[in-house]
Amino acid sequence: MDLYWLFLVMATLTVLSPGPGVVMTLSNSLRFGFMGSLGGIFGIAFGTLIVASISATSVGVVLATSAVAFTALKLLGAAYLLYLGIRLWRSPALAFAERPTPSLGFRRRFLEGLAIQLTNPKAVFFFLSVFPQFISPEWGFKAQFALLVLTYSTLVIVIHCLYALFGQQAKGWLGSPTGARVVNRIGGATFMCFGAALATAKR
Repeated sequence: MDLYWLFLVMATLTVLSPGPGVVMTLSNSLRFGFMGSLGGIFGIAFGTLIVASISATSVGVVLATSAVAFTALKLLGAAYLLYLGIRLWRSPALAFAERPTPSLGFRRRFLEGLAIQLTNPKAVFFFLSVFPQFISPEWGFKAQFALLVLTYSTLVIVIHCLYALFGQQAKGWLGSPTGARVVNRIGGATFMCFGAALATAKR
């Protein structure tokens, strides 16, 4: 594991890069507050653990080699992102001072974050292509794999929490009903763009 530091840098940049999960975290933070965004963040992190485990099994190999399996999962993920985008676009403007109780929505946000991660075949390919480069044959596979997966999942939680805190700082700029509608429109359009990009993506 001499290149662990390199994996840390690569994983950090990957998690930092904008994607559906980041959009969800920012939207949840702006609409429901920092605590209200934690459900989605932990859902994404838990989804990362599952996807990484899948990539280490024959299921990951099937997704990597079967065009039918890849296409099916890709279209499922695209449809879900489009659904989230349309729902957010059409949702009424929510004044940030009128947030619902965050605890009531934790389970729902968790499942949404989990679904986003599980329906993203690109995540499987990331783990299949990147992880083997950092596994040393001199050390046990399971221990190294667990270290890399836990590192990646921890980075997801830390970085997405930072995004959520940034969203809280930005709520002062977007505290008006007009600003809230802008958040809905931008977030919804971004989800739909990601969905369209995923639907047309190739290996």
